[in-house]
Amino acid sequence: AETLLNIMQKTTGEEPKMWGPSIIGFGTYHYKYETGREGDMPVVGFSPRKPATVLYGLRASADAEAMLEKLGKHTTGKGCVYIKKLGDVDQKVLATLIKKSATATRAKH
Repeated sequence: AETLLNIMQKTTGEEPKMWGPSIIGFGTYHYKYETGREGDMPVVGFSPRKPATVLYGLRASADAEAMLEKLGKHTTGKGCVYIKKLGDVDQKVLATLIKKSATATRAKH
């Protein structure tokens, strides 16, 4: 978790902030859906959980899916990326993915 915290802080230039009891986020953006629902979210973040570490906001860049193919061992959900061990992924690819996704999210919002 400390290594991931350092990677995200260095690549985003943002200080970490707790979002609820288990999500560590970097940066913030405001979203609003067509339904009228709105709120604030971290630009990128992670949650170290027992089954896997959940990475948030990494699928925002146009080339995210291609970069995920180079990342290493992971799984994905609707908007999240799950890794069991940081050693299972290429940390340089991860840092690039974080940076590009953060840039894309900031540009959109």
